[in-house]
Amino acid sequence: MREPHPEPLWELLPLLFRPHPWHGISIGDHAPEKVTAYIEIVPTDPVKYELDKTTGYLKIDRPQKFSNVYPTLYGLLPQTYCGEENAAYCAQKTKREGIVGDGDPLDVCVLSEKAISHGDVLMDVIPIGGLRMLDNKEADDKIVAVLEGDAVYGQLREIYQLPPPLVDRLKHYFLTYKQAPDSMQPHKVEITHVYGREEAHEVIRRSRNDYDKRFGKLRELLTAALRG
Repeated sequence: MREPHPEPLWELLPLLFRPHPWHGISIGDHAPEKVTAYIEIVPTDPVKYELDKTTGYLKIDRPQKFSNVYPTLYGLLPQTYCGEENAAYCAQKTKREGIVGDGDPLDVCVLSEKAISHGDVLMDVIPIGGLRMLDNKEADDKIVAVLEGDAVYGQLREIYQLPPPLVDRLKHYFLTYKQAPDSMQPHKVEITHVYGREEAHEVIRRSRNDYDKRFGKLRELLTAALRG
């Protein structure tokens, strides 16, 4: 009598170990229209939490030095990477030369009426636009999204539907959160554009392509290794 075929080890891994938030979690089957976001920071956090890229754990990057607080939930989109394709798109839109990707997952700001008490959570979100940010000639886009099903923001589909002061608050935060009150250093961070949903979708697509180029097909490589 034949023994039952054992489950592939790849299928057992998620049951035995926590997936890495960047590499082990899917961005979602309906990307870029709807994506999974991993939230690192909530507006009430007095320190800056950041995903440790090696271990997949959330770590304290630094205490918040000044009075700035994050205006929204903030995190990353799994299996994205800001590399050559994203940098080229940023250069095309800004007509600047010498732009490179920042080498990080794509950042996301999530709007919700609900007070989420802590980070290290996953949520389904709808991208509605973004901020094209340059930090020392590095492309560092901030995708703006709404929490799916949210009573206040969940029906929005374009960043231009938001009250302008809310978009200004996002811009002001990212332009100032690294700057000391008495700093005389030149301002190195700028936001060149606020863009809508279609451009946000293109940024996400390019970030996924950059991820595949940078990290390859991790699932296929691991499956082949486990099969010996």
